[in-house]
Amino acid sequence: METLNNIVLTIQNYMSNYVLIIALLGAGLWFSFRLGFIQVRGFGEGMRRTFGGLFSKKGEAGADGMSSFQALATAIAAQVGTGNIAGAATALAIGGPGAIFWMWIAAFLGMATIYAEAIMAQKYKTVGADGQVTGGPVYYIRAAFKGTFGKVLAGIFAILITLALGFMGNAVQSNSIAASFHTAFGIPQWIMGLVVAVIAIFVFMGGMKRIAKVTETIVPLMAALYIVGSLIVIIYNYKNIPYAFASIFIGAFSPSSVVGGAAGATVKLALTKGVARGLFSNEAGMGSTPHAHAVAKVNHPVEQGFVAMTGVFIDTFIVLNLTALVILTTKSIPTGKTGAELSQYAFSTLYGKGGAIFVAICMFFFAFSTIIGWYFFGQANIKYLFGPKAVKIYSVAAAVCVFLGSLAEVDLVWNMADCFNSLMVVPNILALFALSKVISQVHEDYFKNFKKIKK
Repeated sequence: METLNNIVLTIQNYMSNYVLIIALLGAGLWFSFRLGFIQVRGFGEGMRRTFGGLFSKKGEAGADGMSSFQALATAIAAQVGTGNIAGAATALAIGGPGAIFWMWIAAFLGMATIYAEAIMAQKYKTVGADGQVTGGPVYYIRAAFKGTFGKVLAGIFAILITLALGFMGNAVQSNSIAASFHTAFGIPQWIMGLVVAVIAIFVFMGGMKRIAKVTETIVPLMAALYIVGSLIVIIYNYKNIPYAFASIFIGAFSPSSVVGGAAGATVKLALTKGVARGLFSNEAGMGSTPHAHAVAKVNHPVEQGFVAMTGVFIDTFIVLNLTALVILTTKSIPTGKTGAELSQYAFSTLYGKGGAIFVAICMFFFAFSTIIGWYFFGQANIKYLFGPKAVKIYSVAAAVCVFLGSLAEVDLVWNMADCFNSLMVVPNILALFALSKVISQVHEDYFKNFKKIKK
């Protein structure tokens, strides 16, 4: 077991420090230039479609898919997870304040990549044997690579994402909930794990419609709770806001110049930790969120591309940024803490013991919504691999993983989840590059043809 764990760690370190940074940043740069920096030109349209969706009519999605906003909510549910509380803190503790700058760069470029993913998911979506719309990277991988190679690559992706997110990833999220509630309220972890598993299987068994209803309800509420709670701390420490932003910009290029920064932080650490955390947080290019964007009911694939970009903006530039600013304005980095513990400490500087409770409640919403989103992504691939009849078995197995994950951390399982998560990026990015011409055609069709007809 120890040998296997070391092998997995070696693969993961190589993937996260080299392959993913090159592949995901490369994809972001490629699609940013190829699509005329759509993340800037389409930002306003994305915000209009997103927040307009808050007030859209119920039932607009029909019986076989989701509304555009429900699809975004499901994607954000997966994107905004424990990483927004623990991941940002870890990046700050290891890479220093400058890591946040590189996180912004990764998110900005990632907006172009996720735009490409969403429009390909829309273009190649299909109706499954159960009569419901389904889609995702497995379908556009098959479109990009014909024959046996495409089938094998799609199959590998489907297996990796189901294991990484549907099973192992959800165990990780459950453990975060159980651990934070144990710290805040003294509740035994197995009890919290059982509660989460029961609620989860209730949602799972309700299918796409129940998942959509839960995510479109939870996501705005959890975002509002965290935004308000964070802003109170930041405003209370308003005198340190200039310091926070100065430390971010100076730390990106000269970490040693930042007073109270992370010990031993270097430009390389700031860049690698910031980029890695940003990419993993917003999931752009990883092939996960296209499953949600594929089932959205829109008139043109590009319309969902606009919405998908907004998801990255909300995840990184709002939620993850708030965590960073809470930690920086409270000057909590020198405490030597990391992960969720550092975030809890930062909030406790104002809320006292209530800081741990606040983080625990936010952790519950963030992690539980991620469990729902990741389950949905895994479900789409279970259907692809085994057909709709296998979904019930998958639902039970996923719920069991949620319960077992709450009991204790198993390093091998946790590391394998990260490793599989990294490996599934490769077939997804390869397909996107192979479909670059198609992506450009769909993109241009919207602006040259569809948009004019609509007017």
